[in-house]
Amino acid sequence: MAYKKLFMKSTDYKAVSKVVVILVLTFPLINRMAYSQDETDVISNWLEYSDAPNSLYHHLSDQAYDYLKQRASKISELQTLADWQQRQKQIRETLTDIVGPFPDKTPLNAVIVRTIDKKSYRIEHIIYESQPRFYVTSSLFIPAGIRKNRKTPAVIYCSGHSAEGYRSAVYQHVILNLVKKGFIVFALDPVGQGERLEYYDPKTGKSVVGGPTREHSYPGAQAFITGSSQALYMIWDGVRAVDYLMTRKEIDPARIGITGRSGGGTQSAYIAAIDDRICATAPENYLTNYTRLLQTIGPQDAEQNIFNLIYRGLDHPDFLIVRAPKPALMITTTRDMFSIQGAIETEKEVARIYKAYDKEENFSRIEDDAAHASTKNNREAMYAFFQKHLDNPGNPYDEETQLLTVEEFRVTATGQVSTSLGGETVFSLNLKTAERLDNELNTLRSNPEMFLPGVILSAKKLSGYHDPVKDEMPVFTGRIQRENYAIEKYFVKGEGDYVIPYLLFKPAKQGKKSMIYLHPSGKSAEASEGGEIERFVSQGITVLAPDLIGTGETGTGALKGDAYFDGASHNLWYLSMLIGRSITGIQAGDVSRLTAILKTINNEAVICGLARKEMAPVLLHAAAFIEDIGNIILIEPFSSYRLIVMNRFYNTKFPLSAVPGALKEYDLPDLAGTLAPRRLFIAGATDGNGSTADTIGINKDLAVIKEAYRYKNADGNLKILSEGSGESVYESLLDWLK
Repeated sequence: MAYKKLFMKSTDYKAVSKVVVILVLTFPLINRMAYSQDETDVISNWLEYSDAPNSLYHHLSDQAYDYLKQRASKISELQTLADWQQRQKQIRETLTDIVGPFPDKTPLNAVIVRTIDKKSYRIEHIIYESQPRFYVTSSLFIPAGIRKNRKTPAVIYCSGHSAEGYRSAVYQHVILNLVKKGFIVFALDPVGQGERLEYYDPKTGKSVVGGPTREHSYPGAQAFITGSSQALYMIWDGVRAVDYLMTRKEIDPARIGITGRSGGGTQSAYIAAIDDRICATAPENYLTNYTRLLQTIGPQDAEQNIFNLIYRGLDHPDFLIVRAPKPALMITTTRDMFSIQGAIETEKEVARIYKAYDKEENFSRIEDDAAHASTKNNREAMYAFFQKHLDNPGNPYDEETQLLTVEEFRVTATGQVSTSLGGETVFSLNLKTAERLDNELNTLRSNPEMFLPGVILSAKKLSGYHDPVKDEMPVFTGRIQRENYAIEKYFVKGEGDYVIPYLLFKPAKQGKKSMIYLHPSGKSAEASEGGEIERFVSQGITVLAPDLIGTGETGTGALKGDAYFDGASHNLWYLSMLIGRSITGIQAGDVSRLTAILKTINNEAVICGLARKEMAPVLLHAAAFIEDIGNIILIEPFSSYRLIVMNRFYNTKFPLSAVPGALKEYDLPDLAGTLAPRRLFIAGATDGNGSTADTIGINKDLAVIKEAYRYKNADGNLKILSEGSGESVYESLLDWLK
């Protein structure tokens, strides 16, 4: 229609002719571009695999469902109170193991920095240290008229993902209503929110990494690599909040409650599960179950994920089961992003343990017809819950409140801890953990005979690598003929219900080498005429270039999530961590499958593995686990997981190649060291930010590899170049391959 209108309206025949010429010349170009873009696709016209971009999410969630079904089966067998109490014991032990170890309890050094008198109540703005110099900004709301000799119940209020923390109008309204009803309320800023932004830019007054969920997920990724979690730091802030309340004479230590909505629901559920001094808990707009969560929105930011939780047999209901028979209220809405069906199923499960305790009146769920929101009916149910179970009877109605001003709510001198006090951050605290773990690894490295064999076992366990159990027959889908070589298109089944598309580049005259070529962008990245793969094929090398799950035709999928950084969904990585696996470990298993295929093509050929950038850890793991890859080539790899953790700002794509908890037992240089005496070529190693700026850190990592090769008397089989690209690097690589 656009072309028709153009010709009908135009009276300038020269202009019309010019348009026709342009269209005639452009259509063949468009066709060539489309063909060039699509010609290396392997499964694009297979309806069976039309959902291939979501393969990784489905593969991970299917495994999660299996673990969750196993858990559900065990729960269904619990009948007696003794059965349930044994379950509670298991939950406590497991939570302590997978969340902890918690820090030592150090002096709170709590300071009331100023007091605001509002006649009917007063606010004490308080800063305490949950860990040394890890400052928590908070406010204690104290109703007027509290009798000096009468202990008062207190409610800890946890904020959801608002940039203002508990200063949000919605949260203020709840806090002030509780105060009106005679409760002391202790509200604290979660780390990364309110006055505790950890990536605060004074010039803009905002976080340089984004909103609250990104403030949690950015350092949270680094914490997972050390085997810790963002949740640990936030839970500990809450535990120390209870410690502070215990120091206040006007508060009854036996009548402490906790609540919060959304991310505050997460915190209140976690803190109450860990700290049994909390009498009553009322998480709002959070609790569902993992089956429904994964079927709907997927895993959320780093704060809402705990290391290996599903793998270790836990689910959302366990945060309440472990507390029974203490009072608990689930506050839900029917159109919440957290599945209401999951909340109903959790309610049904948790109700069973309260029945076993003969305390059914201590547990309930309230719901209202709304989206992810605070509603009047739900608030009034929450007020009534605390009035009943914290023994503070009165009017449960939601009342109008007068919100405080920004100035009245300010706790620190500048409005931010970072510019007022400095102090520690999640990054700096986790950095200390990483340094300790690195020192422990350095001690182990001094005994390579004992250490290196253990590295392989540790890497298999922590990465969640599975050995291929059977050979699958590849499916041939087409051929592209080029000058002096052909490209054959195949797919083969992976470890789960997904396929691995790959291209097989076969030179007219095959030499004695084959290569698996791994590129972060997938098989087509260098598959064009004149591309890097062609340069290897011209040397007689048969090259297999795959789309490992999550790349190319099998990525990136529908899940972006609230921890989506520069095209990398950390939420997807969190899912792998929840089930005790890693994306790298799964991809390494598929590299093992592809290596077996290459062997069948030419059993006498030496198999080389080449990986670029963030694909390097995949190749390192695969090559460490199988000996069939004789030559290993890493181009511009990041040199270690350690340098991701030790860079305050890192390349956000790199965590997807990381193994959660790896630094407790090994690092990438150790894996590289296990390859000796096989031949290893490294060009242009980078730091955790993808640059070569940290030469000291990079050289320290490379020194670990060099020492391992010296130990195996294989110095001559290791070649390291400082440059990562350019003609000289390529010529050096070709010479090395000969």
